[in-house]
Amino acid sequence: MHVKKGMTIKVISGNHKDLEGKILHVFPQKQRVIVEGINFMKKATRPTQANPAGGMIEREASIHISNVMVVHGGQATRVGYKKLEDGSKIRISKKTNEEIEA
Repeated sequence: MHVKKGMTIKVISGNHKDLEGKILHVFPQKQRVIVEGINFMKKATRPTQANPAGGMIEREASIHISNVMVVHGGQATRVGYKKLEDGSKIRISKKTNEEIEA
């Protein structure tokens, strides 16, 4: 995947276009991510000991990874890969050719 937990991303399409946020959770099998402060949904909750009243809560819903781009150096950029001499692979920014740290 081109994104990892903790990275800052920018939404490039959909209802939340041009918003930026930090990735809270990544679901590689479903190719979806949960981004902080983006794509809220309302969920009905039953009363519990922690929340005796129950009611509606708002929380972030997932968004498809094709709708997000990594923000590196203040700009949204595509992610490329580069092999090193020792056989390891690093991720690089396609705009600046600099290494992207997770």
